[in-house]
Parts: sequence; structure tokens; C-alpha cells
Amino acid sequence: MSVDPMTQDWSEVEAALEKAFSAAMQLYTERGFAGQFGFGRRPAVVTIDLANAWTRPGNVFTCDQRKMNEEIIPGVQRLQKAARANGHPVIHVTTAYQNTNPKDPNSDLGIWPAKSPLLEMKQSDDNELWKIDSRIAPIDGERVIIKKNASGFAGTDLHNYLTSIGVDTVLITGVTASCCVRATVQDALANGFRPVAVKECVGDRIPAAVQYNLFDINAKLGDVRTVDECVDYLSTINMRNI
Repeated sequence: MSVDPMTQDWSEVEAALEKAFSAAMQLYTERGFAGQFGFGRRPAVVTIDLANAWTRPGNVFTCDQRKMNEEIIPGVQRLQKAARANGHPVIHVTTAYQNTNPKDPNSDLGIWPAKSPLLEMKQSDDNELWKIDSRIAPIDGERVIIKKNASGFAGTDLHNYLTSIGVDTVLITGVTASCCVRATVQDALANGFRPVAVKECVGDRIPAAVQYNLFDINAKLGDVRTVDECVDYLSTINMRNI
């Protein structure tokens, strides 16, 4: 009898990983890894793929619903509220394709369908899957960026936009930890931004994938900070002399 990874108890796996990561982090720190970039002068909140295909149940991309409903959505709501109240940009990144016929040479799918069921992500008015979850929907004037690759930076104008408004710190939320969030963190670093993965606001289909990737991001690619820390930063950065 097969076990549904979306509903099985992962607590033993997570406890074992926590123990292993504690020892691994000691090794990393002894060798000079796991430093901190710290918060900069000008932040932006970026959500990655918090669209209905990932946030709502019953879809091929659906992520862990307990974490989504109890941690990610409430946490992103707090970040958005703090950012908007203090004049910091909120940017929404989702995945969609104009031509989902993989046999058409004009398709914008690339070779992704060989690995992922992206035919579901048709960019059309009657397809709700690619649209940002209504609980954290954009308000008037906020940017919605459509990507076609894992990273929010790859093939989009996210880098140019952040640079044009003086952003140096990117608070990254969304799914999945093992793919699109991780790729966005890596590209943020490569493009000269301070990447911060917001701990409670990053998800995946398998809880252990979140745990591992946040550990690895914190060791080598970006900072992992709590939603409380990030909300405080968004709320007070305008009053600080950095």
C-alpha cells in the first residue's frame, strides 16, 4: 500500500535531519561558511509562485497545505502589511505560458514539460492556476512578474526593476524550497542583492525538502531569518542609520 507523501507524518524524518544539520553546521562554521549578509538599506518583499496552482489543494503542484495555511500565507500577509505601511515594494512572481503546445515551435515552454506538468499553466483569463492567491493578492500598482523558468530572475526584468528603485535586500518567500525559491536566492546573490529566505514563508510538497534547503541556503547562499525579524526590519529600517 503506497503512502501519500502529502499526508504522512514527517516528524521522525525532520527530527533526524535537525540532528544531522546541527552537526553539519558545526563543520560549516569551522570552515568559514554560514556567515551572514545582514539586512541592507532598502528592502523588497518578493513572493515566488504563491499562485493557486501551488497554494490551493487538488492541483498537480499543490504544496503542503498545513504549512501553507498556517504559516506561509499568514506570514506573507504580515510581511506585505509591514512593507506597504512603510513604503517598501512588494513584488509577486508567478509562472505562466502563452503557448502550451509542446509540439509547436513557437511554444514558450522550452523543454520543461519533460520534467514538470507545466501544460497546466496556460496564461489565460479563465485559468486560475497561474494567478496569485487572493489572500495575498497584489494591490493597485504592485508588480506582477511572469517567469518561465525556476528563478524569479531568469528571463524576467526583476533584476532591472529592483536596481532601478535602489533595492539591495530581497526578502524571498514562496515555493518550492527545492527549486524556484532556491534558484531565486542563488540568482539574487549572483546579481549583487542580499538574499533573505523568510523561514516560515517558504514551502514545498515535502516538509523535509524545506528543512534541507533552508539549511543549505543559510550555509552557502543567503540568510534565513524569521518572519518576526523581517517584519521588524521592514517596520524600522526607515528610522535606522546603517
